[in-house]
Amino acid sequence: MATSEPYSTALSSSSSLSVSPAETPNHSASTTSLSSLSSIGGLDGVASPPPAKLVDGVGNEFHVPDFTIKQIRDAIPAHCFERSAATGLYYVARDIGCLAATFALFHRYLTPDLIPSTAVRTLLWILYSVLQGLFGTGLWVLAHECGHQSFSTSKTLNDTVGWICHSALLVPYFAWKITHGKHHKATAHLERDMVYMPKTRDQYAAAVGRPSHALAELLEDSPLVAAASLLQQQLGGWLAYLATNASGHDFHERQPEGRGRGKRNGFGTGVNHFNPASPLFDAKDAHLIWLSDLGLLIMAAVLHALGQRFGWANLAVWYFAPYVWINHWLVAITYLQHTDPSLPHYTPQTWTFTRGATATIDRNFGFVGRHLFHGIIETHVLHHFVSTIPFYHADEATAAIKPIMGRHYRASPGGPGSFLTSLWTSARMCQWIEPNVDAQGEGKGILFYRNRNGLGAPHGSGVRSRVMATSGTAATLVVGAADSDSE
Repeated sequence: MATSEPYSTALSSSSSLSVSPAETPNHSASTTSLSSLSSIGGLDGVASPPPAKLVDGVGNEFHVPDFTIKQIRDAIPAHCFERSAATGLYYVARDIGCLAATFALFHRYLTPDLIPSTAVRTLLWILYSVLQGLFGTGLWVLAHECGHQSFSTSKTLNDTVGWICHSALLVPYFAWKITHGKHHKATAHLERDMVYMPKTRDQYAAAVGRPSHALAELLEDSPLVAAASLLQQQLGGWLAYLATNASGHDFHERQPEGRGRGKRNGFGTGVNHFNPASPLFDAKDAHLIWLSDLGLLIMAAVLHALGQRFGWANLAVWYFAPYVWINHWLVAITYLQHTDPSLPHYTPQTWTFTRGATATIDRNFGFVGRHLFHGIIETHVLHHFVSTIPFYHADEATAAIKPIMGRHYRASPGGPGSFLTSLWTSARMCQWIEPNVDAQGEGKGILFYRNRNGLGAPHGSGVRSRVMATSGTAATLVVGAADSDSE
C-alpha cells in the first residue's frame, strides 16, 4: 500500500481537504511496554499545535494531543496493571468449552434422522459456522493478550498459551507478535506502521489511473464496486497480510541488517510472516519464526488427518467455515480500530508515540464485543497506551484516562449495530490521506482521510458539507470531564 518514496517527498504535490461527517472516533487505551519505547523519540514529548486550524475528515477542527504518557499512566489505578494467570486460563477454558460444546451439540443433533430437511440442516450448519467464528475470535483475542504479556506475569506461560491457541487458528504466533509489537510502537507513522497504511493522494490516483489533480472530476464510486472491494478485504485481507504484508509499510530498504534491499511487499518477494529472512524481522528472531512455522505445520497435519478420517467436506463445515468468519472478524476489528474519517496520520517529522497512540478509536459491538470478543473493540484506545493491562481491567482504566485525554478521546457513537455500519462508512469515506490545503508549518505533516464520494467538507474548506445518511456510522469526538486539565 505504501510507496518506498519518503512521505516528506511524496507529499510535496498538491493536496486538498475533504471532510466526512458521520464518523469521528473515540480513543481506547492500549499500551506497549513503555520500557521498550524509551529509545523512540517523542515518547513523552508534548509538541505545540500547528498555527493554522486543521480540519479532520469529518469536518471537525482537529487539535494535536497535548498530554503525556506519564499523565496517562499516573491516572490509571494501580490494580488495573495486575495480571492473573488463573483468570486468563479461566477465559481460555471458557472459550474452548464453548467451541467444544457447540460442535458436540450440532454434530449430535443435526442428522438426517432428526432433521430430514436438507435446507434446514444447511441453515443450521451456517448458524454453527457463525457461532464458532464468534467463539474462535474470542480465543484469538486471548492469544493476542498473550502476545502483549497481559495474560499473566509469566512470559513462558503467555507465549506457550499464545502459541498453542494461535497455531490452532492457523496464526503464526511469534511472527505476528513481533510485527504487531512494531505496529504498537509506530501507530499512524507513515513510514513505520505495520498495518493499515493508507494511500496518499498520488498513490490513490495512480491506482485508479488518473492524475492526482483530476481526482475531483471522478464520479462517485458505485455501491457495487465499494461492496466488492469491502468483501475482498474481509475475505482475503488477513491472509494477504500474512503472505504479502498487504497494508503494511513498504520501506524495507531501511531494515538495519540490510535484509530489505530490493524487497517490496507482494507475493514471492520474501516479505511475509513465514520467512525467517523476511525484512519484517531481525536475524535474532529466526528461531521464533521457525517455531511459528512449526505450529502451523503441526496444525496442518492435524487437519489433514481429520480430513482423511472424516472427509474433507465435513472438515470444511466443521473448521474452515468458522475459520473464514474468524478472519472476517479479525479484519473488521483491526480495520475499524485504525480507519475512521476523524483519525490523523503523521509524517516522520510530526509523529510522536503519544500522537500515534491517540490516533485510534473505540467502538461498540454490544454483547458480542464485551463478552465474546473480550472488550477488544470497546477499549482499544487504552490498549495503545498500555498494552499490558489485561482486558478485564480495561473498562476501568479507560474511564480513568478519559479526563486526561479530554477532547482527544474518540469513540464511535451508536449501538452495537453501528460497528457493522461503520465498515461501510469507512470504506466510502477513507480512500486516501492528505494534509489540509491551507496547513502551515507542522500542520503540513498531519494528514487526514479524503474521498471521491462527496462525503465530508469540500476540498480546501473546513465547512461540513453533506452527512452520510446511515444512522450510527459517524464517530464523535467525546470531550472528557477535565478537558482543560490535560496539562
